[in-house]
Formats: sequence, C-alpha cells, structure tokens
Amino acid sequence: MELAAEIAAKRDRLLAWLREHTRVAVAFSGGVDSAVVAQAAWLACGSAALAITADSPSVPRAELAAAQQLAKQIGITHIILPTQEVEQPEYRRNDGLRCYYCKTELYTCIAQYLRSHGELENQWTIVSGANRDDVGDFRPGLQAAAEQGVRHPLLEVGLGKAEVRALARYWGLPIWDKPASPCLSSRLAPGVAVTVERLHRVEAAEAFLRAQGLRDCRVRYHADDLARVEVPLEYLPMLAAEPLRSALTEELLRLGFRYVTVDWQGLRSGSLNALVPLEIRKRFSGPAVEQR
Repeated sequence: MELAAEIAAKRDRLLAWLREHTRVAVAFSGGVDSAVVAQAAWLACGSAALAITADSPSVPRAELAAAQQLAKQIGITHIILPTQEVEQPEYRRNDGLRCYYCKTELYTCIAQYLRSHGELENQWTIVSGANRDDVGDFRPGLQAAAEQGVRHPLLEVGLGKAEVRALARYWGLPIWDKPASPCLSSRLAPGVAVTVERLHRVEAAEAFLRAQGLRDCRVRYHADDLARVEVPLEYLPMLAAEPLRSALTEELLRLGFRYVTVDWQGLRSGSLNALVPLEIRKRFSGPAVEQR
C-alpha cells in the first residue's frame, strides 16, 4: 500500500518529531490513534520508547488483552499500570468532568512510574494519541494533558483521524479499521454515579451485542437503570427483529437493567455530551492544547 503524498509527509514529520524528543512514553489504550503513535515511537526511538496502558475497572478485559497483543506485535516495551480513578469521589460522581479526572490520574501515574524507575531524569516525554479532529470537541481530557505537560504528536504534525487510519493500515496494524472504543465509564450519563457494578453491567451488555455480530455498539446507562442501545443505522432493523429483540431484552434485564430501549437515531459519538452542564461544556470545549 502506498501513502498519499500529504500523509507521507506528515508521517515523516511525525517520526522526526519523535526522534527530537529522544525518549517517549506513550499513553497506549490499544486504539488506532495510540497504536500509530506507539508504532511511530518504536520506529523512531526503538528501546527508548514505552507504551503504558492503564488497568482499571473502566477498561474492558478484552481491550486490555488486545492492547497487550498489539504492543507485542509492534515490538515496543509495554507496561500495564494500575490506576485508581474509580476510587476517587470526584470521578465517581460523574458530573461531566469524569474524563478530566481520569486523564489526570493516568498522566500522574505515568509520571510517578517513570520517576520511581529513575526515568524522568532522562527527559522522557509523555505523549498521547490525540489527533487534529479531537480539537474543538468537548474534551476535558485535553485540559488535563495540558496541565500535566503531555504532548500530542499526531495533533502537532497535523494528522486527522482518517489520515491516522491510513497510516495504521500502511504500517500493517490490524486495528486500522477498529471502531472507536472509549472507556466503559463514558457510557454512564452525567449524574449516574460510576460504580464497578455498573461498569461490569455495560461491559457484559456490549459483549453480548458484539457476539451477535454488532461490532460497533454502545449501551448507554441512564438514570433508573435504563439502557439506551446505540448501533449504526443500518443495523437497527436487526435489533427490532426476532429473535434478537427478545434475546437482547432478556439479557439486559438479566444483567440488572430495569428498562431496555433502542436509540433510533443510531450510533453517535459523544451522544451523552448534551447532558453535561453548559458551563462545563463551554469551559472544556475548543482548543485545549497549543500546537508547538
């Protein structure tokens, strides 16, 4: 596969950016964006690159295993780092700033890990997989990154999501077309407290849907234990037809949901953001990082 000239030029700038920073620790979820950063870091820095993955109840077990396998394929040194965001009251209350607290915990834990291993003295740079298309959306995590001095190489060289996927495919990463998979806590509507039980409930519900062939799905968790199922529009007739309609209803009720609904608007990234208080959305929307 050949890259378009513009993407190839950005690839070269990405590799040069990483070489300039010498030692990089990638916040690695195993998604397309962080995988491209990890692959580029390995190519540019070799053993001076680390991929660090958070492990907490908000991370699906299947995603953690997939991240381990992907890091092994890339060849980069992979660290799994337990994080404690679910233990924090401000995170659990889920008032719209959950992602801010989560990323603050993640980047703090990465810095502490590097420091405890004597690595910060070697001038390691912590980097994320944020890309150009992330700017302007409601992204409190970018504010946390700015406060922690985290850099965003994809964003800084101007790579957007479609270009990142093209680069992942060019490098032979098997997840180049993988749907976005935010953490489980992102399924809980603002105001619904984050608990381990609810996270497990969402994880099991989405695993059931994927087992039916619905690769890209969300089970949104609203007040009163109401499940709102989102799938791409073309799969809505499948949800409405038997036997899946009855099987889905039965499974989600068994898991502990009281109500089971389907969103006929289909799958929409960030569909719960509209429930975040306006003052918080205004504060954490728009450019949150400087492209240096």
